[in-house]
Amino acid sequence: MPISTTSKPNGTGVKRIFRASMNAVSGLKICWINESAFRQEVMLCLVLYPFLFFADVTSVEKALLFSSLTLVVVVELINSAIENTIDRIGLEHNELGGRAKDMGAAAVMLTIFMTVGVWLCVLLN
Repeated sequence: MPISTTSKPNGTGVKRIFRASMNAVSGLKICWINESAFRQEVMLCLVLYPFLFFADVTSVEKALLFSSLTLVVVVELINSAIENTIDRIGLEHNELGGRAKDMGAAAVMLTIFMTVGVWLCVLLN
């Protein structure tokens, strides 16, 4: 029997998938409420996603544009999870905790740079 890491039983089959989906939606809501960078990145996605329908690019290029933009939000979610975990351990300054937070922020920054590069390469081609 699998070991659960949560206080709730996971269930099996469709019940497990439903609970996992509800946990994911809860994570999105929590991040939306508590993380301004996440809200800004989601708003940017909502502005740029419709552009994909009108862009005169190939399907593969549209997939690249969509994926790169979505990846920024995914990495921001992971960064927020890292920050919350470090803060849960303790709010006092800790060098390793600070490094972890800085590395998460660096991952977001590099993903944003990559997204800008992909969009420039595709749209200026």
